[in-house]
Amino acid sequence: VSVYRARLAMGVTLAEKVKRELPLGDIDVVMPIPDTSRPSAMELAHHLGKPYREGLIKNRYIGRTFIMPGQATRKKSVRQKLSPMESEFKGKSVLLVDDSIVRGTTSREIVEMVRASGARKVYFASAAPEVRYPNVYGIDMPTREELIANGRDKDEIAREIGADGCVFQNLAELEQVVKSLNPAIDSFDTSCFSGRYPTGDIDEAYLQKLSADKSLPAALTGTIHTAIRINNHPEDDE
Repeated sequence: VSVYRARLAMGVTLAEKVKRELPLGDIDVVMPIPDTSRPSAMELAHHLGKPYREGLIKNRYIGRTFIMPGQATRKKSVRQKLSPMESEFKGKSVLLVDDSIVRGTTSREIVEMVRASGARKVYFASAAPEVRYPNVYGIDMPTREELIANGRDKDEIAREIGADGCVFQNLAELEQVVKSLNPAIDSFDTSCFSGRYPTGDIDEAYLQKLSADKSLPAALTGTIHTAIRINNHPEDDE
């Protein structure tokens, strides 16, 4: 399946959901979060009958933020990665479009930047459904506890990232979009959206162990730091 054509079609289905869930009359402009959300954002803007603009300039020397180690590193990298053009935001109600929302760190920082640039309101649309479960098949995806959609609905997610409203792609519609481009495909791995793992060997106990293993390095680091402090100040050991 052509990824580009799939993203265009995802913009169409997402536009229909935006019409149902957001106040369309309150949206002045549609903007992508560069780069890969552009096709979806362009089609979404076209089907909503709204202007399409690019107000975020990308620094191409910063990598993917959602897989970077540490929250502080990810937050700093977002600010280095994207620069807003204030003239495109000032006094406008903006609909931002991104591929997905994972931890929410990037989305939260972008919403803050856009508001600081003078946007009147900020809405957020994700071309992917809510990412609620970890990917266990090779992609370095966070544990459930780190995923912003874990245990939250779209209104709670909007509040978490500071947006005036959020819309997510419908999973069934996403599957239909891809199948329509290649009818030979009859099933997908949608585990990070649905929690249904196709290998059949991922259960609740496995996911809990994944979370425990992920938190272990932080606990060990704290122990090491404590040991260093004691060794540097032997008198405190009494």
